[in-house]
This record gives sequence, structure tokens and C-alpha cells, in this order.
Amino acid sequence: MKFTIGILMVGILLFLPAGTFYYWNAWLFIGLLFIPMLVLGLILWIKAPDLLAKRLNSKEKETEQKHVIVLSLFIFVGGFIVSALDFRFEWSNLPMWVIVVASIVLLISYILYGEVMRENAYLSRTVEIQENQKVIDTGLYGIVRHPMYFVTTTLFLSFPIVLGSAIGFLIFLFYPVLLVKRIKNEEMILENGLEGYKEYKERVKYRLIPFIW
Repeated sequence: MKFTIGILMVGILLFLPAGTFYYWNAWLFIGLLFIPMLVLGLILWIKAPDLLAKRLNSKEKETEQKHVIVLSLFIFVGGFIVSALDFRFEWSNLPMWVIVVASIVLLISYILYGEVMRENAYLSRTVEIQENQKVIDTGLYGIVRHPMYFVTTTLFLSFPIVLGSAIGFLIFLFYPVLLVKRIKNEEMILENGLEGYKEYKERVKYRLIPFIW
């Protein structure tokens, strides 16, 4: 149901403001987004149904995280609508090679998304401490403390470029800013409730971007 509703909502947010179904960037984006999503969902359904259930649960308990989710929703809705309007009124004129590169970045980000979930079976969509949860410090978690947020940043920033909109990209740039707020709150919760997380922070210095932050 969520998968189907997701396709319908994205379609409405893109084709309605574009004023046409001949928005080829939108069809490219929908294919690049939802085909890997379906494949990954089926793999999780077969091999890791508990992890899939955690990823489908979006009911945040932390008030600060709820605010982040609401603001993120505004960014996504606004970014999609502006990108579609950009196509309709031809505000941007991105070259084809830029769109191709963004499409490759989107696919690579999805592959890394799956790798992060393979490494961390505790990867809930909400900020919480789970029963018997342990600190994961291998693979991508040995490079940055929040590889999923790094991956979603590259993933989401590729969206408006695939859609052919430089203006939409400017709107999506607010997403990493929100992530800073989410990460700081999440780390406070993990440090207070997850054994070994303080030591992990000492071993892995960077939260989101290697050598920067």
C-alpha cells in the first residue's frame, strides 16, 4: 500500500504542476526510484522481514524528530512541485550529461542504501534504542557514524537534478541542514541509552561527511 501510494503521490506532485504526462525526466525519475525500491523491498521481505517492518514504521516518538519529519515533508513536496514547474516554464536548462551523472549517483546511492541495511539489522526509520541493540562499527560505519544519512543526502540531492531542475536542487539543499538537527538529537539519545556508543564516537570522528563533519 505504501509503495503504491508513493508512486501515485509522486506522480501527482510531478505531472500535475508540469501540466503534461510528457515530462520525460519525471518518468526517468520514477523508474530510477521505484524499481530499485521494489527490488530492495522484496529482498527484505524474503530475507529480513523484521528490518523491513522497522523501515516502514515512520511514527517518531521524539518531539524534535517529529518536527524534522514535518519540515522534510515540506521540502520534498515543495522541491517536486518547483521541479515540475521548472520543466513547464523552462526556467532551467541542464545539459543531458548532468542528468545522466545524477541518475548514476541516484543508483549508486541506492546500492549503498542496501549495503547499510545489510550491515545494521537495528536500522529503524525512527530514533529509538532497541532491545539488545549493539553498536555497529564495521563497513561504512567505520568511516562515518551515520552512513544512512550520508547515503540519503546524496540520494535526495540527485532527485531534482534527474528531474532537470537547478531551482529544485536549491530547495532540496535544506535537507542536509535538517539532518544536522536530527543527528545531534539522535546522538544524544544513543549516547545516553546505547552501551558503547561513547567509545564508538571516539573511534569514528565524523558524523556525516568524512574529514568535514
